Amino acid sequence: MVTGSRREMLGAMGAGMMLASTRSSSAVRPGGKIGYAIVGLGYYATRQIMPNFTGCDHARIVALVSGTPAKLEQYGTEYGIPRTHRYSYADFDRIRDNPDIDAVYIVLPNSMHAEYSIRAAQAGKHVMCEKPMATSVKECEAMIAACRKAGKKLMIGYRSRFEPYNRLAIELARGGHVGPTRMITAEHGFPIKPDQWRLDRPLSGGGSMMDIGIYSLNATRYLTGEEPVEVSAIESTDRSDPRFKTVEDRISFLLRFPSGIVANCISSYSSGHNRYRIAGTQGWIEMEPATSYTGQTMMIRRDNATTPRTVPVPTKNQFAGQLDHLAECILRDETPIVAGEEGLADLRVIEAIYKSAAERTSIRINA
Repeated sequence: MVTGSRREMLGAMGAGMMLASTRSSSAVRPGGKIGYAIVGLGYYATRQIMPNFTGCDHARIVALVSGTPAKLEQYGTEYGIPRTHRYSYADFDRIRDNPDIDAVYIVLPNSMHAEYSIRAAQAGKHVMCEKPMATSVKECEAMIAACRKAGKKLMIGYRSRFEPYNRLAIELARGGHVGPTRMITAEHGFPIKPDQWRLDRPLSGGGSMMDIGIYSLNATRYLTGEEPVEVSAIESTDRSDPRFKTVEDRISFLLRFPSGIVANCISSYSSGHNRYRIAGTQGWIEMEPATSYTGQTMMIRRDNATTPRTVPVPTKNQFAGQLDHLAECILRDETPIVAGEEGLADLRVIEAIYKSAAERTSIRINA
């Protein structure tokens, strides 16, 4: 999730779709830290992403991009970023000439992800893009193609894949700790406040499903290790609520996987949820909260007993782990575990969810 001023976001849109065609000659420094440019200085970038670079072993902030001069001054000073490494959206393409920038982290509204990811790749930079990857399958495919053509890494900001409880849940679920998985329930939601870009469809591409519901969807995919083949969805939105003039509030969706696993999911902008449960033939594994910034807890029901499971406090949190993962992939020339294809897979299902809700019928999902 990302939050920023409407002025800044509209400034980014005003930069247009002029795509840089010259690739950077930037060379990664072996054994050194990968330099990130942070694109978009809203709440998520400045309060969650940027402070966690202090926990990174292989990544550092070297540049900032914003449409708000005051933010460039404030955070440039705070993080010791020289003025030569502070960019507006209008001169974003100049990052091609800065060899200190190895990668960009796109933390903009969803509708801007594709444009700035493509421009970054064409400027010769690796790309970390916040989720959802884009607002359509077509945009996701264009992003993947641009990074592939430029020979650059593309990673999507699925931070939960670097959170220790979620990593353990994947291991236990796929390993049959409570028997083969039969059913997953995943619920994510929060009462959204009015007057923010997430409630503006041209910027967000959709409502709760594009923002918080994607956690439910992505969890079912990483817990099963499978891609859903069918979805049935129901939307419930009070259009008299001024928050929901252009986007949806609640969506309930049912996914069927090739192995026969069924996942029952909730996405909401008017009620609070952050949990999932994996039900197997011999018990269940539950996380609540499951995908929050901090405070994950796990309970396991097995052998007629329900007990908590704890993991050691990690040396680096999920944010630093995510930032370092892309850096390590660049240094080692490896593919991120949450590459662009992961974001594409989620958008493919999200489009089917919206189609199912609109047409009130089950939709087959083709890979």
